[in-house]
Amino acid sequence: MEIFILAFFALGYLVLAGADIGVGMTLPYLGRSAGERREAIAAIAPFFLGNEVWLVVTAGVLAGLFPALEGELLHGNHTVIVTLLLAWVVRDMGLWLRGRVPGARWQACWDGAIVAGSWGLALSWGLLPAHVLLGIEGPAALLPALVVAALFATHGLAFAALRLRGTLRERASVLTGGAGEARTYALTSVALVAVGVLAGFRLPLEPGTSGPLLVPVVLVLIPFLVAAQAWVWWTFRHRVSGPSYL
Repeated sequence: MEIFILAFFALGYLVLAGADIGVGMTLPYLGRSAGERREAIAAIAPFFLGNEVWLVVTAGVLAGLFPALEGELLHGNHTVIVTLLLAWVVRDMGLWLRGRVPGARWQACWDGAIVAGSWGLALSWGLLPAHVLLGIEGPAALLPALVVAALFATHGLAFAALRLRGTLRERASVLTGGAGEARTYALTSVALVAVGVLAGFRLPLEPGTSGPLLVPVVLVLIPFLVAAQAWVWWTFRHRVSGPSYL
């Protein structure tokens, strides 16, 4: 049961947060002006905070139910983990601060932070399995990291095509030609799940001794998390019609 709980949250994070990471990575392509970039950001504005909850819960599940695996992931990967956390902070700073002070330079600075932070997150998630699972270190590890980053970017474009209108939708639909957007999003979601599952097969998934205490608690919380996520998606199911609060 512990393994299924970890897989549920980790794979859920990849699919849900992979979309907002991908939109941030492709922001210069989607938005050619400050107004277009703000509208592109509006596509992920209702979701990105909720998506990050899945990562926080995944980290909690690792620490509580899989302490040996947590140690394996952290051992020798401090640089990647620190880079991932810094990229996360920089990306979120960009999202929150870009619209707080008027001025083109201010917005351009924080738009750059969104892009850089999103790429940092994607590459960090690619470097971590390259180190832990494949044993690749040094410059050679960039190749699998770039493959994973490309998958994040593709997933983000598929999500943006579902959320945006007009010219921005046309740019996001470059992979689908303007049709089959939901199918493309489903395919990129399956690809991210496949990457996560393959990584899981190579990890030492030995549960710790706290399962009997923590598993019932997590199982009680899962329906509330899923219900909250479903409510957000249903509330913001329509395409973006203008800028958001970000």
